[in-house]
Amino acid sequence: MKKKHLLAAVAAGIMAFAMLGSCAFAEEAEEENSTETCKSYLTGETVSVSVGRKRPVALMLNNIYDAIPQYGIENAAIVYEAEVEGLITRLMGIFEDYKDVDRIGSIRSCRPYFIYYAREFNAMYGHFGQAIYAIPVLQLPTTANISGIPEYGLAADGELAYYRSDDRPSPHNVFTNYNMLKDSIKSYGYSRKYNDGYTGHYKFAEDGQQVNLDKGFIAKVVLPGYTYNHARFDYHPEDGLYYRSQYGDAQIDGGTGRQLAYKNIIIQSCESTPFDDNGYLWTDPRGSGSGWFITNGRAEKISWVKEGWSAEDPVETTIEAANLAVDVRECDFNVTRYYDADGNEITLNQGKTWVCIVRNSNADHVIISDDPTIDSYAIDF
Repeated sequence: MKKKHLLAAVAAGIMAFAMLGSCAFAEEAEEENSTETCKSYLTGETVSVSVGRKRPVALMLNNIYDAIPQYGIENAAIVYEAEVEGLITRLMGIFEDYKDVDRIGSIRSCRPYFIYYAREFNAMYGHFGQAIYAIPVLQLPTTANISGIPEYGLAADGELAYYRSDDRPSPHNVFTNYNMLKDSIKSYGYSRKYNDGYTGHYKFAEDGQQVNLDKGFIAKVVLPGYTYNHARFDYHPEDGLYYRSQYGDAQIDGGTGRQLAYKNIIIQSCESTPFDDNGYLWTDPRGSGSGWFITNGRAEKISWVKEGWSAEDPVETTIEAANLAVDVRECDFNVTRYYDADGNEITLNQGKTWVCIVRNSNADHVIISDDPTIDSYAIDF
């Protein structure tokens, strides 16, 4: 009798799990076809629930000259840019609306501070390879890691999430798409819904309203100070967007041929220290600092602070390096808040945002100019 009861219990458990899975898939399918709308946590715009309440994916994007143009980057609601070794900048796009994009990339490897920025948005984090210093953070059970290379004990199924194209040389030929990411997320068992209690990262203007920064500096051109790619943003008053260029030319999406354009730019200055003598950096996303907020042709100085951060919180893991050791705490992944000179949290205009992470030692290379003819090489002094 005991054996029969045990078999019955196991069968019931399997059936219950199967029903739970079926319910989850049915619920997701129903949500995909929903006509309901909501405010996007990433852009503040009104979007379908199937987009705006689906947990985003943050993807590492190659940005060296040999790897441009990027594909699918136009669909990233938010792009983070930060220097890695050799002063090269790497990008991380945060995607919520990318279902119809058949090619995203090229995908490159992880640096630890990008994981912090991704987790601020409750995003799953996709990359193909990683610096060794990122491994402790990637291995945290709270990091939804979509790895392309099964190294160092990291769970990965690279063939499920990524593919190599034959039109570019390695390592610049790794790409992904919506269906591959969806299958990979399902394989990992990650939830595609935001965590309970998540209410968003930014504060956005209401429908029909505009943030104009009337007392701010005129910002017709923004040079974030990256000396490798000489990135710049040019303001177009006819549509109120900042158009992105680098390497002396317009930065386009290879899939659409359109130049990248953004409603908001945030420049965030952070303390940066080499992990070792090979140039790998620790650009600290914790604590507080200064920066700029740029929108609608104007710029204002801002400060930033990691919400609820405390060095007294328990240490989850430690990044060990030759030059320093970084204790990692759960509060490290709290949202970063930005404040104006009066101490008020800034309000972004609805639309896409580009965030430039700038090392404190290079903050004086940032140029906000009222001269539309300023040369991109003006930062080289």
